[in-house]
Amino acid sequence: MNTEKNKETLRELIDTKDFVAHVSVDCTIFGFHNNILKVLLLKYHDLDLWSLPGGFVFNDEDLREAAERVLHERTHLKDIFLKQFHTFGRIDRTENNVHQILLKNKGIEVPKDHWIFQRFITVGYCSLIDFSIANTFPDAFNETCEWFEVNNLPKMAFDHDRIIETGLEYLRMNINTEVAASNLLPEKFTMKDLQCLYETILGQKFRRNNFQRKILSLNILDRLEKLYDGSANKAPYLYKFKNRIYNPTNQYPISNEEEEN
Repeated sequence: MNTEKNKETLRELIDTKDFVAHVSVDCTIFGFHNNILKVLLLKYHDLDLWSLPGGFVFNDEDLREAAERVLHERTHLKDIFLKQFHTFGRIDRTENNVHQILLKNKGIEVPKDHWIFQRFITVGYCSLIDFSIANTFPDAFNETCEWFEVNNLPKMAFDHDRIIETGLEYLRMNINTEVAASNLLPEKFTMKDLQCLYETILGQKFRRNNFQRKILSLNILDRLEKLYDGSANKAPYLYKFKNRIYNPTNQYPISNEEEEN
C-alpha cells in the first residue's frame, strides 16, 4: 500500500462514528509447525512494534462477528473457529498508545480527546490453526504478518504479550477440545503424532505408555486400522477424533506430577 493511500485509509478510520465506544477485539491465532508452537503477529507501518490481529466493533455487529471481520481484514483468514477466552481491561493497558505515534508519523493531526486515544477494553478470541493457511496483506495499520515462537516474541504493542500469555494458558487448559477442533492433524493419525502435538502445546514430555493410557481414558478418540508402511517396526494403530467432543474438566489431561508417579 502506498503512503498516500495508507494515509487516506487511516483518515477514514479515525473519522468513523459507527464504532462501539471503548470496546475492541483481539485475535490470538496459534499455529503448529515443525513441533514448534507459534503465534501470528502483525507489524505496524514504520514502527518497530508488533501486535495481534485486532480492531474495533461496529454498532450493528456482535462481538464474534467483529472478531471474524477484523481477522479477515488483517490476515485474509476466514471460517476460523474462534473462541472467546478473556476480557482485558487494566487501566494502563493502552498507555503506550501506538495509534498516537502512528498518526503523528503520518502527519495526521487528531485532537487529544479523540476516541481512538481513549481507554479501550478488549475481548480476546483465540484459535489453533495450521500455520500454512495464513496469507496476510498490508492494511492501514500493518505492513507485514509473520509467525513467531510463543517463547520468543518481538516488541509488542499495548498489552498484547499478556493477551498471548493468557491465550496460551487457555489453550493448555482446554487442549482436548481445542486440538480436536483445530484440524492440525490429518483425519487419521497415530498416537505418536498426537503425543508430539500435546507435548509442543503443553511444553512438557510424556512417557509413551502413560500418554496413551490417559488419552484413551478421555474417550475422545476412535481407534481404526493399523498403519502398515512396509518397515520392520511394529505397525501402530491409526486414530481419529470422535464427532462429538466433551471435556467435563478444565484440567490438563496429563501433568508432570502424574508422570512421575
